[in-house]
Amino acid sequence: MSSAPPDDLPSTPPAAAVGAPAVSPAPSAAATGRSGAMTLLLGTVAVAALVSSGLLWQKLSAIQEQLARQSADSGALAIEARTMARQAEELVRDTAARLSVAEARVSEVALQRSQLEELMQSLSRSRDENLVVDIESAIRLAQQQAQLTGSLEPLVAALKSANQRIERSAQPRLAPVQRAIGRDLDRLTRATVTDTAGLLARLDDLVRQVDDLPVLNAVAQAASTKRLSAGTAAPGSAPAPTEGLAWWQAALQRSWEVVRDEARSLVRVSRIDQPEAILLAPEQTFFLRENLKFKLLNARLGILARQFESARADLTAATAALNKYFDPASRRTQNVASTLQQAQASMKAAELPRLDETLSALATAAAGR
Repeated sequence: MSSAPPDDLPSTPPAAAVGAPAVSPAPSAAATGRSGAMTLLLGTVAVAALVSSGLLWQKLSAIQEQLARQSADSGALAIEARTMARQAEELVRDTAARLSVAEARVSEVALQRSQLEELMQSLSRSRDENLVVDIESAIRLAQQQAQLTGSLEPLVAALKSANQRIERSAQPRLAPVQRAIGRDLDRLTRATVTDTAGLLARLDDLVRQVDDLPVLNAVAQAASTKRLSAGTAAPGSAPAPTEGLAWWQAALQRSWEVVRDEARSLVRVSRIDQPEAILLAPEQTFFLRENLKFKLLNARLGILARQFESARADLTAATAALNKYFDPASRRTQNVASTLQQAQASMKAAELPRLDETLSALATAAAGR
């Protein structure tokens, strides 16, 4: 089987080929040397490539092994991380449950504490309110007693008792009430009012003495009657003139004295300043005394009703009746007249101090402001 020569080679005429001389073999040897060098070079390159490929393959294997180890480590770490994450999640869930229970208990404790505080405040407030109500009632009752008796002792006692109760309670919200009570106590100690109890006692004594007062037109008691009434002397008294005499001599002596005193009392000379008092009938003396008693009792009622002007007018009328119809020389009449003057002098129209400041502070405390 033959093949055509390639087109790129030059064609030589046969004549030239036949007649040409033979070619020298030197160029083919050079070509053979170049091809051997090329082959050697290619072999060297191939060996170097093979060696580099082996090295690369070895390095790639080492890298693959390292990657495999890292992948295995990463997988183990991932598994461990998932386990820890699961444990952490369970721990978080458990912690959340415990936290919710703790929050529920804390809220329950806070609710109980708030309820307990409200209960304590309610108990304290109710105790304070009861204390304020009791103090106010005691002060108002003391005011009524002071108005009836005209004395400041009930008010002073009520305020002192209220101050002591507030001090024992030790409540700061009652401090304004305590200060108001202190100011009212100072005002009461400086106040001066009529001693109604003493004045009423004097009037009662005067009413009892009216029946013993001698009337101006009454005939003086005879000395003989005085002597006979004083015949039974008390033991230890001075001896009578008739003592030491015989019984008949003593009886004669007393009879003579009676006759002498009766003779002297037949005529009496006195100054008459009030003719109507002398013309007063003996049976009207009873009504005169009762009228004087009524005036004194009216004055007593006026003092109890705090009507000092009316009481003073009744005492003035009683003094005028005493000076007009009763014997001014009598010691009893003089004592009654001096007692009436003292009663009029001690009677004052001073009004009892009011405790408005204390009552206002109590009302404020009761309102809770």
